[in-house]
Amino acid sequence: MPLPKPPTKRASRLDSDAYATDLSPSKRPPALEARPSAPLATSRAEPAPRAEARAELPAPATAPTGTTTPSSSASARPRAEPVEARGGQSPSLALVSPAPSKAPAKKSAPARSKARKPAGDPKLFVLDTNVLMHDPMSLFRFEEHDIYLPMITLEELDGHKKGMTEVARNVRQVSRDLDALATSLKSSTIEEMSKGLPLDQTGHRAAGGKLFFQTTLFETPLPQGLPQGKADNQILGVVQALKQQQPGREVVLVSKDINMRIKARALGLPAEDYRNDKTLDDSDLLYTGVQALPADFWERHGKTMESWQQGGTTFYRISGPLVPTLLVNQLVYLEAPGAAPLYAKVQEITGKTAVLRTLKDYGHQKHSVWGVASRNREQNFALNLLMDPDCDFVTLTGSAGTGKTLMTLAAGLSQVLDERRYSEIIVTRVTVPVGEDIGFLPGTEEEKMGPWMGALDDNLEVLGRGDGAAGEWGRAATNDLVRSKIKIKSLNFMRGRTFLNKYVIIDEAQNLTPKQMKTLITRAGPGTKIVCLGNLAQIDTPYLTEGSSGLTFAVDKFKGWAHSGHVTLARGERSRLADFASEVL
Repeated sequence: MPLPKPPTKRASRLDSDAYATDLSPSKRPPALEARPSAPLATSRAEPAPRAEARAELPAPATAPTGTTTPSSSASARPRAEPVEARGGQSPSLALVSPAPSKAPAKKSAPARSKARKPAGDPKLFVLDTNVLMHDPMSLFRFEEHDIYLPMITLEELDGHKKGMTEVARNVRQVSRDLDALATSLKSSTIEEMSKGLPLDQTGHRAAGGKLFFQTTLFETPLPQGLPQGKADNQILGVVQALKQQQPGREVVLVSKDINMRIKARALGLPAEDYRNDKTLDDSDLLYTGVQALPADFWERHGKTMESWQQGGTTFYRISGPLVPTLLVNQLVYLEAPGAAPLYAKVQEITGKTAVLRTLKDYGHQKHSVWGVASRNREQNFALNLLMDPDCDFVTLTGSAGTGKTLMTLAAGLSQVLDERRYSEIIVTRVTVPVGEDIGFLPGTEEEKMGPWMGALDDNLEVLGRGDGAAGEWGRAATNDLVRSKIKIKSLNFMRGRTFLNKYVIIDEAQNLTPKQMKTLITRAGPGTKIVCLGNLAQIDTPYLTEGSSGLTFAVDKFKGWAHSGHVTLARGERSRLADFASEVL
């Protein structure tokens, strides 16, 4: 068979309007409907049109029939088919749209992109100065919403930038972030600033909104009872003007000042508290570290359970619907009438199985720690965590008189003096007075911290009276030895330190902010154990609540870590007077 002649002219591309832009099937040309099935003999007789067809779109391998339904391997783009022209002319190319079966797959793509968009239009949050002073990263915590800073807010930030206080450090951090956002613009013109500064330019990808500065002066009159020169009232005027300029957008004032939020609501302006610093909205949702096993635990898990003993400790491997509700180092118990109780700790969780490890009974006097034995279930759990060398971080919460400080100090002395696991005990706490401040205290750092460590002295006195057979001289020598192993440090000088093989006790940790808590925990070096004690019902630090306390922050962030544990002590053991006062007062 002779080869076809070479093409005499260069192939031309199809026009862009020749492609089908919609997904609906096009009607078949009359020539295609009237034409019966025929082989491609006519197209082979004319070499030039066939070469032109190959250059434009590849022809199918088999001869097409008179139908427009493509094969299963057909792509979504238009397909060229040879069609006989009227008058016996050479066949041309007809563009056939994809079959209707492919249309739903194309139309489902916009639906997926809509699902990724946030529900509703982005809000415009006007930030009060105290929000930036409280959390310097608050600029990047509003997700896809926009932020508006009035000019008076920048003036107030400039007035608080000097000093070594926590507020001054936060203000300087905010100023650096604002400067980094402003320098990311191509030009510093008012028109460019009015478009907004993308908040994700400095690497904070979670912030999808924009930052707007006040570039014009608003002349919105406030009620006559409010003085115009006050900064809070000027911010309220800005919120009111923005609400009038953008009636179709939700403008919200965010402030930590309760009185300012009340004034805003009295003027009909929406106002909210800054809630991003709160770990939990309700303290009742705080992780307790203890979970009760169901009454039918042995019946439901006995058939598939594996058990073994190692070093006097019993291990159970369980599986079933109970495993997803457990966390590593969580304490579990089962107390049924007429049966032996089960007290265990979740040792590990692998897939759909969990390993439970039975606990040591510190309620028996022969297992007492420095003369202290547990009096209830939660105290036994706490002593197991305190004496566990694999547990590097322990948090204990509970009301007054539950034995938090006494058990922690007894466990520390036992591991420092008896087991020599740690070199010494370091005790610190935040110096927040309950009442009026008594002024400066004389002496060294340890002498200044002495009045704040009255609880430590009281518990050492209780622990020192346990050895009655040693006599007065023996007790005095023991107290001197104990005192030599306990160092009292101030919280103000913790920056930059590293504790090696230390047993660190952070007392009254509910008065710490999350940043202070992070500073203390990151001081831990190799072989160091940190124990945080506190009562969330006795917060003395201003502007701290149960939801924003550093102790709540630590409990929530460390739950489920293999080297941390938490127990909420429920029952007081100090005295009947203290227990009754905790309930009724």
